Parts: sequence; C-alpha cells; structure tokens
Amino acid sequence: MGNITVFLANWQVLFREGIHFSLSGEEDIEVIGETTGNEEALAFIEAHSPSVAILDINCGQVSGVEVARRIQQNLPSVGVILVMDNDNEVQLFSAMKSGARACLTKGTDPVDLVNIVREVAQGRYPISESLLRPGIASRVLGEFEALSLLSEQVGNLLTRLSPAEADILGRIAEGDSSELIAQALSISEEALRHRLDFIRAKLVANEHDRVVIEAVLNKIRYLGQAKD
Repeated sequence: MGNITVFLANWQVLFREGIHFSLSGEEDIEVIGETTGNEEALAFIEAHSPSVAILDINCGQVSGVEVARRIQQNLPSVGVILVMDNDNEVQLFSAMKSGARACLTKGTDPVDLVNIVREVAQGRYPISESLLRPGIASRVLGEFEALSLLSEQVGNLLTRLSPAEADILGRIAEGDSSELIAQALSISEEALRHRLDFIRAKLVANEHDRVVIEAVLNKIRYLGQAKD
C-alpha cells in the first residue's frame, strides 16, 4: 500500500493541529489538506479522493454524519472517521448507519488514532466493534424492527436480520460477552466479529434505501396533494 492520504475537518484549530502533528510523524501517512467546516471538506474530498477523511461529527451547517453518508454513496473508496466530543451512543449509532468506518472521541490516544487511520485505509471497519456494546446492539435491533413495516409497504425491499443475527444482537443487548456468545454458538470470536460486520453492512444499506424510499414516498404524497 502506498502513502495514506488524509484530509482533516474540525472547527477547533488546536485539536486539528494535534491530529496533524500525530499523523505527520508517520512515514506512510500524508495530510493533504484541512479545513474548519464539513461543507468545504465535502468539496475537497469529492475533488481529491483522499484515502481517509477525519471529520467532526458536528461541524458547520452540514453534519459529519451527512457528509459520511454522501461519501459512502458516491466515493466508497474514501474511509470516513467521525470525531465526537465525548462518548455518545446516539451519535455513535448515527455514525454507524452513515457508513463511517470509525468513530472516535477527542480524547482518543494519538497512537490509537494512527492505528485506526491505517485500519480504515486498508478498508476495515473498526466501528463494527461498537456492536459489542449492549446499548448499540439494542438500538440496532430496534432499527430493524422499526423498518420492518416500511419494508412491507415497499415490497420487502429492505434487508432483514437473520434469526441467528437477531440472536447475537439479543445476547449482546442482554450483556453477554463476545467470548460467551462465541462459545454458545460454537464459533470463534473472529467468526463472531465477521457476523457483526455483516450486520453493520446491512444497517448501512438499509439506511441508504430508507432515505431513498422516504424521498420517493414524500414526492408521491406531494404530487397527490398538488393534484387535489
């Protein structure tokens, strides 16, 4: 793999400079640009396609979640890392659905940051590990249940969890560890993590399809009201 190109967007100059400093000491990583807002970041990313984009989850009029969603749809080769002020499961869940590959807090250790940048550049999704958190697993189960009605309305176009996947998330939501779940299912912990990554991919695909479907349904409703 050649040099990893990175673009940074964060309104806090000192924090952004700290990330830049941490990455600039690595021979295989090059920061090719930075800005204060996600709007400018999206324009740069679309023009230059960096390996990794590190964006603030709340920065400017366009959220990092929305930028991550657009990049995932249009430039899937760009790995997005979203940065939160603090550990926040609501934001983390939104980041996961957007297609972001990782989600960090501003207190993340510089060594961990560098390692995650490399993982993301290699096409991995460290954010899938968040599915091992009971709160996130419970939110994912609720999301698939909530979308089941919408899916029925549009000919079951949305992806469903398999019984085995629902069982895994249910066990995590109840507080079981990955080791206990792997033992109960007679699989390795590595195999369990592969299943979690597949669940994450389903979640992202459903979020993309949900946005499209709801836009179409709203258009149909608008045209129906205009006709009346």
